[in-house]
Amino acid sequence: MIDVGIIGGAGYTAGELIRILLFHTKVEINFVYSTSNAGNKVSSVHQDLVGSTDLIFTSNINTDVDVLFLCLGHGNSKAFLENNQFSAHTKIIDLSNDFRLEKDKIFENKTFVYGLPELEKANIIKANYIANPGCFATAIQLALLPLAKYNLITDDVHVNAVTGATGAGTSLSKTTHFTWRDNNFSYYKPFAHQHLGEINQSVKQLQNGFNADINFMPNRGNFSRGIFATAYTNFEGSLEEAKTMYTSFYKDAAFTFVSDEELHLKQVVNTNKCLLHVHKHNNKLLITSIIDNLLKGASGQAVQNMNLMFGFAETEGLKLKANFF
Repeated sequence: MIDVGIIGGAGYTAGELIRILLFHTKVEINFVYSTSNAGNKVSSVHQDLVGSTDLIFTSNINTDVDVLFLCLGHGNSKAFLENNQFSAHTKIIDLSNDFRLEKDKIFENKTFVYGLPELEKANIIKANYIANPGCFATAIQLALLPLAKYNLITDDVHVNAVTGATGAGTSLSKTTHFTWRDNNFSYYKPFAHQHLGEINQSVKQLQNGFNADINFMPNRGNFSRGIFATAYTNFEGSLEEAKTMYTSFYKDAAFTFVSDEELHLKQVVNTNKCLLHVHKHNNKLLITSIIDNLLKGASGQAVQNMNLMFGFAETEGLKLKANFF
């Protein structure tokens, strides 16, 4: 058994993380840190956990845990680690974007490995510090990496992706209130979303000469969770060649699967899966990629990384069923 600490315990990603870890056979949750909720029951915030745990939020930190999950807002993980020192054996998995890019991966005496198992599994297994990928970044990278591996992204890529309301976090804003979100649809940060940096970085890692544009249009959907992403680019091969390439690339992936059927979001919500589908139209290849933004796009992938780091079965604690109906 390993001891786990969670920092920033009141958000959506922390709630999902706690839910998974409570039923993980190799883990004990040592503490859940939240200064704003210290002394309150965890189930008073994460109400799906009523009857599942008696954990209490704390403002005290055990610096000797085996693994620490940072569920903090972007920019806050660095500040937290600057002010709090942990034991030499404590592994850290950060869910913010603070350490994802090559220029940010070395912090003090720590080197963070980018935590996309389908790309970095061998390095994750040996790592002590993980930068968990972003949610949009996960869905889009998994759509593009097989093409990049074979140097087949020779033209601009166009991506349209829709995320649920939980992607905006728990803090209320103009665009997260029910009356605004319900029966509504909008784009935001067109062509300039913060996840483009890590997407381009991973594509160039496999396709060294990549110099085209990834034109990304992020959208807000009027549903709670999930990401539905479509990407298309020029492709001279046949549909069967594309299917073979994608199936081969993900043949050893624990959670990424290529489907022959067109996809819909309920297939992956509440799971750690990414489902992919390829479609050919004239000289264009369309790749559909779907994930749960809070699981494969955040907490589920973080636990997947923890499993790899500690030598557990990669799927431990993550055999979750989609809520199709």
